[in-house]
Amino acid sequence: MSDYLDLIMCSTCGTQYDTTSESSCKICDDPRQYLPPTGQSWTTLRTLQSANQYHNDIAPDPDHPDSLITIHTSPKVGIGQRAFLCRTAHGNVLWDCLSYIDEDTIRRINELGGLAAIVISHPHFFGANVHWAEVFGCPVYIAAEDKEWVMRRSERQVFWEGTELRIPLPDGGHFPGSSVLWFKPLRKLLVADSIAVVPSGVYHKDRVPGTASYTFMWSYPNMIPLPPDEVHNIWKAIKHTEFDDAHGAFVGWDTHGDSKKRVLESAKIYVRAMGYLDHAIYQEQ
Repeated sequence: MSDYLDLIMCSTCGTQYDTTSESSCKICDDPRQYLPPTGQSWTTLRTLQSANQYHNDIAPDPDHPDSLITIHTSPKVGIGQRAFLCRTAHGNVLWDCLSYIDEDTIRRINELGGLAAIVISHPHFFGANVHWAEVFGCPVYIAAEDKEWVMRRSERQVFWEGTELRIPLPDGGHFPGSSVLWFKPLRKLLVADSIAVVPSGVYHKDRVPGTASYTFMWSYPNMIPLPPDEVHNIWKAIKHTEFDDAHGAFVGWDTHGDSKKRVLESAKIYVRAMGYLDHAIYQEQ
C-alpha cells in the first residue's frame, strides 16, 4: 500500500483518497460542489508538509478555554473549514476534520489528552479523517447515509444510523446524513454548515425585526436553497436541545446569545422569503 503521505487529496475540497492517481473527485463532481476554472487538481499531504508554509491554528474558545478549542489550517487548504476539539470527562471529541496535519498538531493535541473519537458532520469535511484516526488511535463516526461519499475506507470508521450515536444529532438537509453536535454542558450547538451563520447574525444587537442570523442551503458555493420542508426538518431535529451559542464551519461563523430562538426566527424568515406564506413551520414556537 502507498505511503499515506502520497495519497492524493482534492485541491478544491481537501478530501483524501485511497489512491495515488484519480481522474476526478466524486465529491466535487456532485452538484453541491464545484471545480475552479483551472479544473481538477490534486495535492498530497507530503506536498503540503514539504512546502513549509502550512500550519494548524489551535485556539481556545474565549468563554470556555478549557473545554472547547478550534483548529483550522492556515493558509487555507481545501474548503477551509475548522474543526472543534470538545473536551469532556469521557475524553476529547473532534467535531469535523481537516486535510492538513503535521507533527506540531499531533503534539499539541496529545498534550490536551489526544482524541477519543472523531465525528464528521457531512462529506465536505471528511478531510484526511482516516489518517487522523490512525494517528490518535480512535474511531471516526460518519452517518451511514453518507457512506457512498467516503473515498478512503478504514476499519476505524463507524457508520452510525438514527439515534445510535448520542454525540451528534442527524438533521438531514445539506446531505442526507448532515449532523450537528450539541455540546450540552456548554449550551453550544456546533452546526457545521447544516445551519449557516450569516453576517447579520454575528453582530445582532438592536437589529430590526426580520433580520436573519442563519440561512439554509443545499449548495453554498452554487447558492441552491434548501426546500422549506427540509428546513423544518432541521428545526424539528434540534428543537429539544437547549443552547445559547452556535458555531459554524468557518472562522467567524459564531452567534452568541439567544441562538436557538434565532434559528427558528431565521428559518421562518427564510421560508417566507421563498414565497411559502402558509407552511407548518410558522406554527413552531
